Amino acid sequence: MAKKNLHSKDILQKLGNRLRELRIEKGYSNYEQFAFDNEIPRSQYGRYEKGSDLRITSLLKVLEALDISLTDFFSEGFD
Repeated sequence: MAKKNLHSKDILQKLGNRLRELRIEKGYSNYEQFAFDNEIPRSQYGRYEKGSDLRITSLLKVLEALDISLTDFFSEGFD
């Protein structure tokens, strides 16, 4: 069970890193401004980038704001 939990945490960390990378590519050096501009609660979005668990609907909303498909999002960094 512990190994499975570590795997989930690893994936969530990769997800957070990917979100951060894409936000920066969009020209947002500050996650709070990105969240504000896209009507996403700032503290909640900050937790996503740190690897906190999130709902698929929340991920889809963020990906829409980043203008990237789910397929393209997972195409890098999730080997």
